[in-house]
Amino acid sequence: MWLYQTLDILSTILEGFCLYVISRCLCKEPRFQTAINKFIPPIAEIMLTYALTWFTEFGAWKMPLIFLFVVAILKICYKDTVYQIVTVTEVWFVVIVFLSEAIYFSIGYLLFGSNQSVQVDGQTFLRWEILAIAFVVRLLVLGLTYLMLRHFKYKMQLKDSIILTIVFLIAFTISVLANFNVLNLAGLVDLVIYISSGILAAIFMMIFMYAKNILYLREQEQRDKVQIAQLQQQYAYYQDKLKDEERIRSIYHDMKNHLLVLEGSKGTDETRKMAQELRSQIADYENYVHTGNEFLDIILKDKAEKAREKNIDFSAFIDFSGIDFIEPLDISTLFGNGIDNAIEASEKLPEEQRVILVKAGKVQDFVSILIENNCSDKVYTDGHTTKADKFLHGFGISNMKKAAEKYSGSCTATQENGKFTLKILLPIAAGKAVD
Repeated sequence: MWLYQTLDILSTILEGFCLYVISRCLCKEPRFQTAINKFIPPIAEIMLTYALTWFTEFGAWKMPLIFLFVVAILKICYKDTVYQIVTVTEVWFVVIVFLSEAIYFSIGYLLFGSNQSVQVDGQTFLRWEILAIAFVVRLLVLGLTYLMLRHFKYKMQLKDSIILTIVFLIAFTISVLANFNVLNLAGLVDLVIYISSGILAAIFMMIFMYAKNILYLREQEQRDKVQIAQLQQQYAYYQDKLKDEERIRSIYHDMKNHLLVLEGSKGTDETRKMAQELRSQIADYENYVHTGNEFLDIILKDKAEKAREKNIDFSAFIDFSGIDFIEPLDISTLFGNGIDNAIEASEKLPEEQRVILVKAGKVQDFVSILIENNCSDKVYTDGHTTKADKFLHGFGISNMKKAAEKYSGSCTATQENGKFTLKILLPIAAGKAVD
């Protein structure tokens, strides 16, 4: 008796572990940011399965109850939509029930024919050999499933879930009818139908999901290439602006000296007044932005000019002195994209509401960056775009998040009371380690 119970318990634990692997691969939005969140579904499923197997007489209703329970517990632990959760549960069910059972029942029939069960202490069990085979098969199927899903990045859409659900329901119905001899076919034919429906359903679902993921990854690769090209182009633009700025400053420095000489000369009052005005304009130019980072100075000057052209009130209060671990390309990504988004949002407002505020500097052990602007009601905070060409646009916030994560930091966007706020925090210690 103990042998059969042990094998059954091990098999049940493996079912739970399979749920853990599949949910971790396919569920995208955990509700709780704790390690416990990962283990609640498999542990709950193991306990329920064990209870229904050894302490109840649900029989044919056991698997539907387990299915609904898994859907409920996954929904509690993850923010994914109901149809996505149902799809995850279907994949687990197909892998652990349809595919695994189809394989080990086939092996059991080849080895023992129809004599696959034994009586132990008045209870009916599968032969211990078949239970052992079942454990090994589930282990192998689990390994194969993990290899296929470990790099699964695609987020299932409603139409995908509908297709998979239809396939699942067809296979489930056929398997139930065949398993309980409702079809009134010969025993071997029922078994073949039962096994075939499970295997075909599992193969279709795995190929379907694998193909969707491959297409998604290829699209992401193309998007990444476009992103990199855009960032490099942006970086090159600011590098050229920096070189131009250095040349202009050199010229302005010489001009200022010449104007000082002209002011002190014996020229007319009108000439000296003109020289003073020109020198004042040069001084305004030289004192326009001083953040402590020349590359950032150029970015802010460029964005301020664009804002002024669009009648946007642009203010920047930034102290980047001593902050040298952020690479120029990332500075361009964080500030350039953030301010570009703010300018784009401001253009949609009446001129009197167009205001952009940029603050940045050290706050304790962090570099804090804040970009704030007025906005209309409809603003996306997750990196999405309102532009028609979504493939080429909408990288702004997503790129900023990637740049922040590079330094173990965070990038959050919020909208409240007609104001859009972008906050970036970069830990200084982590940033220097990256550097």
